[in-house]
Amino acid sequence: MPAVCTALEVNGIPSLAATCDCHRPRRGFLQALIAGAAVAGSGGAWAQVQVGSASGLRKLIPADDLEQAAGQQYQELLQKAKSEGALAGANNPQLQRLRTIAQRIIPYTTQWNPRAAQWRWEVNLIGSKEVNAFCMPGGKIAFYTAILEKLQLNDDEVAMVMGHEMAHALREHSREQMAKNSATNIGLSLGAQLLGLGDLGNLAAKMGSQLLSLRFSRSDESEADLVGLELAARAGYNPQAGVTLWRKMGEATGDGGIGFLSTHPTGPDRIRELERNIPRVQGLYEASRRR
Repeated sequence: MPAVCTALEVNGIPSLAATCDCHRPRRGFLQALIAGAAVAGSGGAWAQVQVGSASGLRKLIPADDLEQAAGQQYQELLQKAKSEGALAGANNPQLQRLRTIAQRIIPYTTQWNPRAAQWRWEVNLIGSKEVNAFCMPGGKIAFYTAILEKLQLNDDEVAMVMGHEMAHALREHSREQMAKNSATNIGLSLGAQLLGLGDLGNLAAKMGSQLLSLRFSRSDESEADLVGLELAARAGYNPQAGVTLWRKMGEATGDGGIGFLSTHPTGPDRIRELERNIPRVQGLYEASRRR
C-alpha cells in the first residue's frame, strides 16, 4: 500500500488550518461539530450517564508523559505495519468507513475528558489476522482488519467497539492501571508516593510499551461499556448493537488470534449488563436520529 498521511486531527485549530487533502475537514465532520454544539447548548440533553468519579490514583502518572509515550508507540506500530505493507492507504474503503464513524463520535468525547479537545486524533487500519482494536491515550485508534472481516461487524457494531475503546482512553484507565503497577513494582506505599518519593513521572515513558497489553479491571470494562454506549448513541448508532457485538465476540472465543478478548473478556454477565444499560442511553439514540 502506498505511503499516506495517516493523521485524522479532528479537534482544535491545527486540523482546521491543515491544507493537505488528508487533513482537510470533510463537510460531514463540520456538520457533526455543529450538531455537537447544538446538543451541548440544549441543557438537559447533555445529561451524562453516571459512572462515578475517576480514580485519583491516575494522577501519579502525568497525563502529558503518558500521551507522549502512547503517541511514540503508536507511530512505531504504524511504521512497522507500513514496512510490512499492512497499513491501509487513505483510499481503503474500510479505513474510510472507520474514519467516518470516528468523525461522528469524537465531538461528544470532551464531556468525558476535557483533554480530548486537544488530542490529535488518529484512526488507522492494519492488515492482520488478529481480532483486535484499541484507542491509546491521546486518541490514537487502530483497528485490525480481522475484527471487521471475521466478525462481519456492521457500522453500529463498529461504533460500539470504537466507543468502548475511546472510553478507556477518556476515563484514563491505562493511566490508572500503570500507576497501580508502578506502585507495586517500586515497592512504595501510596503515602510515600504522595509525598513525592520515587520516580513515577518518568515511568510513563518507560512503561509505554505495556500500553497494548494492559488488562483492565472488571469495573473498568463495565465503565467503558456504558460510556461507549453513550458516545455511540449520541452519535446516532444503535445501542442494541452492543449486545450483538459481544455475542459475536463470545462465538469467536473458540478461535485463535482473538487479541481483543485477551484484554476484554466476554460472557453472559457482560451481555446482561449491557442489556440493562441500553435503556439508559436509548433516549439519546432516538434524539440523535431526529437531528
